[in-house]
Amino acid sequence: MRLTEFEGFIVSLFESRDNEHFHEQSGITVRGTEDISRIGYCTNLTLDTIEEGRKNNVDMIITHHDAWKFIFGLKEACREKLTEYNISHYFAHLPLDDCNFGTNNSLVEKLGISIIERSHNEDGFYCGRIAEFDEEMEFEELVKKLEMILEEPVKAWKFKAGGIKRVGLVCGGGGSTVDVREAFEKKCDVYITGEKVLYTIEYAKFAGMNLIIGSHTFTELFGIESLAKKIADKYRDVDIIRLYEEHLEA
Repeated sequence: MRLTEFEGFIVSLFESRDNEHFHEQSGITVRGTEDISRIGYCTNLTLDTIEEGRKNNVDMIITHHDAWKFIFGLKEACREKLTEYNISHYFAHLPLDDCNFGTNNSLVEKLGISIIERSHNEDGFYCGRIAEFDEEMEFEELVKKLEMILEEPVKAWKFKAGGIKRVGLVCGGGGSTVDVREAFEKKCDVYITGEKVLYTIEYAKFAGMNLIIGSHTFTELFGIESLAKKIADKYRDVDIIRLYEEHLEA
C-alpha cells in the first residue's frame, strides 16, 4: 500500500470529512516511507508507543490522539523520533469519536447496548452517545462488565437507586460538568467516561446520577482498533498489529 493511497482511503471512511475542522482533527503528521506493509495501532502517540512501533518493524503508526501539545516538548520529540525511524504517523481524533465505527460506537457495541442518539457536540462532531439496555442491569454488574472489557479497574459511584437502563457515554475526555449535565438532562441512569475530575463526581452526586470512570486511553482503544480492522479488510497484504500501552491511569 502506498501512503498517498492510504490517506485517500481513510478520509473516504468519515462522513464528517466536509467539516471545516476535519483536517485539524485528523491526518498524516509525519511522512516516513511511502510503501506501507506493516501498521501498528494504539490510542496515544508517545515516545513509548513509537519505540513499540520500531521494535515491531512497523512502517506506520495510527493513533486516536496526536502527541498533545500541552505535554510540552512531546510533539516535537515524537516528530523527531518518527523521522529518525522513517515511520509514518496518522491520527484521527474527533472524527473517530463522531463516526459510526469509532470510539463511542465501538464501546457501546461491546457493552451490548443500543444507541438512542448521538450527543455531546463539539465543533460539529458528536463525541458521545445516549444508549439503552434491552433490560435493566444492576449497577455493580455493569461495573464488572466494563472492567472486563477495559482489562483494568474502574472508578464507580452509585448516586442513584435502582437498575441501569439508559447510559450516557463519552469515551476519553468527557470529564467536565457540562458533559455530565447533558447525560443527566437526557435522563441517563449512569454516565460513563474516561477522565476523573472532582467537579464531575460532585455534580453527579448533586444530580443523583450514577458515575463510572475508566481510563482515557482504554475507553478509546476500541475505536482505533475498529479503524485498523477496516484497513486490514481493504488491504489484505498489510499486517496490522496492536502496539502495547501501559495502563498508566489505572
